[in-house]
Amino acid sequence: MKVRFKKTLVIGASENPARYAYMAIHLLSSMGHKVVAIGKRKGIVENVEIDTDFPSYHEIDTVTMYINSALQKNYYNYILSLKPKRIIFNPGAENPELTKLAKQNNIDTEDACTLVLLRTNQY
Repeated sequence: MKVRFKKTLVIGASENPARYAYMAIHLLSSMGHKVVAIGKRKGIVENVEIDTDFPSYHEIDTVTMYINSALQKNYYNYILSLKPKRIIFNPGAENPELTKLAKQNNIDTEDACTLVLLRTNQY
């Protein structure tokens, strides 16, 4: 079976090792996925620079969300403009409004845990 590496944008990135977004960056990177990240504060995790604005990333396969639905509103247009193949809403980040917008833009969505998907080869 050929593994397809997916360029992933982590939204809600943090340098705090206790945060799930940190763990996701670490695991994605260690499994060979290209990772880009946006967070509240600049920083670096696993050689991944955490941006604090809206960089013009290209060829994003997956956006994985680690911020709550209220904070996500500021990202709607940005995420849709990236045209990812899918958005993963990690526990606590579920968002019916963004899910509906994504589906209208032919973007798949999943309410799932990125870490579990990676560890069970379902990513």
